[in-house]
Amino acid sequence: MAEEEEQYQKRMRKRVSEAIRNAQMEQQKKEIMRRFLDSTAYERMMNVRVSNPELYDQLVNLVVSLVQSNRITGKLTESQLKALVERITYKKEPTISFKHK
Repeated sequence: MAEEEEQYQKRMRKRVSEAIRNAQMEQQKKEIMRRFLDSTAYERMMNVRVSNPELYDQLVNLVVSLVQSNRITGKLTESQLKALVERITYKKEPTISFKHK
């Protein structure tokens, strides 16, 4: 019985440490976004985070890579952020063609 309790506590400790690590990573992402986005772009980014976490992660990674490659000087505006979102989410419209006999 004591061994089961130990296993349970180990699993709980592992979950808590993962949750703390994830919270720290999220805080670092927010700090990067605050540094490189203006206030309206940051608000939009936080809305994206709530509505579409996968897109948020892609945008954060893109902004970080642009910063690291010195392609961003200053802060991104909301319109520039929208352009990045469009670039990430762009999908070519399928075309339907009809062949007449």
